[in-house]
Amino acid sequence: MLRLQLPEGYHLAGSTRYLGLGRFDPSARFAGGTFWLAAHTPAGPGSLGLTRDGDALAVTAHGEGADWLLGHADAIAGLRDDISDFPGLAAAHPVVTELARVHRGIRLPATGLVFPRLARAILEQKVTGKEAFRGWSGLVRRYGTPAPGPCPDLWVPPAAEVVAGLAYWALHPLGVEQRRAQTILRAAALAATLARCPDSASLTRRLLDIPGIGPWTAAETVRTVFGDADAVSVGDFHIPNTVAWGLAGEARGDDARMLALLAPFAGHRGRVCVLLEAAGIAAPRFGPRMPIRSFARF
Repeated sequence: MLRLQLPEGYHLAGSTRYLGLGRFDPSARFAGGTFWLAAHTPAGPGSLGLTRDGDALAVTAHGEGADWLLGHADAIAGLRDDISDFPGLAAAHPVVTELARVHRGIRLPATGLVFPRLARAILEQKVTGKEAFRGWSGLVRRYGTPAPGPCPDLWVPPAAEVVAGLAYWALHPLGVEQRRAQTILRAAALAATLARCPDSASLTRRLLDIPGIGPWTAAETVRTVFGDADAVSVGDFHIPNTVAWGLAGEARGDDARMLALLAPFAGHRGRVCVLLEAAGIAAPRFGPRMPIRSFARF
């Protein structure tokens, strides 16, 4: 166990929120006041527990990957996230100024683990949240392994080599159609190369060379792997509207409008998007919800 000193106002739940896909993610969750993350690290499978204890973070780890996780615990908790220049940039807009003040305790985590976040992002492409969760939780539970440590029903996502050995149709029962399934298999086959990318820019370039991966998937991946505060999820269904509504009072916006509004916050554009969502700011919704599809016949 180790203890990490926390910056004033640090928010554990807000900082670790995007490490899992909802409250019931089998690989990342809160249990008994502790945030648990299960991962297949370069040293093997392991689990990491983060518990707020006054002005410190109590950290425990289990399994073959325990030492690796302990060595990266501060980054995973978002404690390497540098926000020193953000308040100055935030002063360019009153809404962002308030976001920077109220949500100063939210820090962006950096896991250093490419494939699990990339696989999840691929499963989130152009589908409803329920479909994405079904695909991700199914992949983890069917092809992953129970996580070491005391957290019940926590699972380590499958290693890239396990996924690379699957046929694309093996993911159909999880609600994953051929296009996303084949993209995951391509990513799994290249996982070792992707893991060697030293920074966000190089990983983004590599990702965009893979068929089926575009700017949205790349941004979602590098924001979590490297804690890239500038990564903007271009191509998202909701985020352009959120930014347009939150920063300009416009109910709808496209990617170009979103990027124009975020331009004054270069270096922290992705952070502004995260904080808008954390504040519950969302554009008015019109029209029916996207239907949930079935691939049972394929």
